[in-house]
Amino acid sequence: MSLTQRAMIFAAGEGRRMLPLTAQTPKPLLPLGDSHLIGQNLRHLAAAGVREVIVNTAYLGAQIQAALGDGSGWGLKIIYSPEPYPLETGGALLHALELLHSEPFILLNADVLCAYPLLQLCRHSLPVGALGHLILVPNPPQHEQGDFAFDKKGVITAAASGPKLTFSGISLLHPELISHYPNARQVFPLREAFAWAIAEGRLTAERYDGLWLDVGTPARLGEAQTLWAELSEQGALPFPCTQPL
Repeated sequence: MSLTQRAMIFAAGEGRRMLPLTAQTPKPLLPLGDSHLIGQNLRHLAAAGVREVIVNTAYLGAQIQAALGDGSGWGLKIIYSPEPYPLETGGALLHALELLHSEPFILLNADVLCAYPLLQLCRHSLPVGALGHLILVPNPPQHEQGDFAFDKKGVITAAASGPKLTFSGISLLHPELISHYPNARQVFPLREAFAWAIAEGRLTAERYDGLWLDVGTPARLGEAQTLWAELSEQGALPFPCTQPL
């Protein structure tokens, strides 16, 4: 069984919904527990066996590089993919394509707090011809309409009879999702490539019902901080927190 050991974290956005907290601090560096949003996700990846992480940067990117360094503090190798300005999610992957090589990789939003077992995703084998596997969660109040539904075989289709669920911001993707997408360009959203892959029947998914929070606003950051403190006090943090800051 091959084990995925490469990941990419989206960290280039301006975090406008998080203002005024992001006026001088990039969203990935907002505090969570004894670290910050991206630091906790680096711990999660390291605990799952990931060894190399590509981090794209744009808005206040120098702060992110200064805070994370080469990744050795987390037992990781961090490679940066600096962008002249935010290229959106699809453009960010196209810009980093050479760094991603030719094997599947884990993609993670920096502002997600989730207890999904990433080791399970590292061990996941994409079906022949599949370009990605998405982790979907029950729809939160801010996104009640959901994003995708999948059939009994786990394939995302427009005709799936199940309810639409929300994309968690966590996935296992093959670089060909971007390199073979016929409309890839410098700036475009990843959801376009998802739609193309879905039309081709080449995107799968699973449902996750555990701890997940999109930390996209000051209120939800406060919720995440409170939750983290409670879990820490109970000794029930979702992944080991032994790595130094």
